[in-house]
Amino acid sequence: MKVLTTWQKFQLFYHGILGNGDRRTNKWPLVSSPVPIISIFLCYLLIIWVGPKLMAKRQPVYLKPVLIVYNFGMVCLSAYMFYEFTASAWLARYSLLCQPVDYSNSPNAMRMARVCWWFYFSKVIELSDTIFFILRKKNSQLTFLHVYHHATMIFNWWAGVKYVAGGQSFLIGLINSLVHVVMYLYYGLAALGPSMTKYLWWKRHLTSLQLLQFFIVTIHTTYNLFADCDFPDSMNTVVLAYSISLIVLFSNFYYRSYLGRKTTKTQ
Repeated sequence: MKVLTTWQKFQLFYHGILGNGDRRTNKWPLVSSPVPIISIFLCYLLIIWVGPKLMAKRQPVYLKPVLIVYNFGMVCLSAYMFYEFTASAWLARYSLLCQPVDYSNSPNAMRMARVCWWFYFSKVIELSDTIFFILRKKNSQLTFLHVYHHATMIFNWWAGVKYVAGGQSFLIGLINSLVHVVMYLYYGLAALGPSMTKYLWWKRHLTSLQLLQFFIVTIHTTYNLFADCDFPDSMNTVVLAYSISLIVLFSNFYYRSYLGRKTTKTQ
């Protein structure tokens, strides 16, 4: 009996990753292989490492027009995705409790798969948030939470589009798209300048909304993980672990930004 080398085992594993995906989405951009998204991830880390060093002795880059267009553009894209997730799920009569993936080429199934891809691609676009921080020398914004959230979402949704482009994972995209409409609206208004500051009192509520989405996803995924539902338990397990990690990180951010600061001022 021939013993496989480590390299041969890796090749079998890699080909298994490529061969077991959703055939409908396999040829779509950034989907067929993990290599492109891994390359983007490595470039992202390189920019985070090198960027602040290159900007150390330079003046912040003036990006006001770019930020206004970018943020309001993301509002429009997020609103479009929210509509498509909602319409696709409604027309296909999706269940909120248990919804298997429809791997057929029916119009509704393909519509849901396409909006899943757009959601995945939007996470690649959102890596620009970090680049803008670096160019504006807002290095205090490059927290572990920021980098972790942006870097991991691209991998989570690569796997989502590669293997489960639809089904119950639609709820994550639907809720997150709605939250991002609000979030990028906030950033877009903030980019307009100091004159908008008096209208941006609701930043704390934005963080609360972000936390709420993670609690909803956690409850929804926990139910599906233990229910008899024709959806991969492996995907549910990853989503559950990830959503719990975000609850912990965002709760810590909320405490430090609002509750901890309030306590300090009181003292």
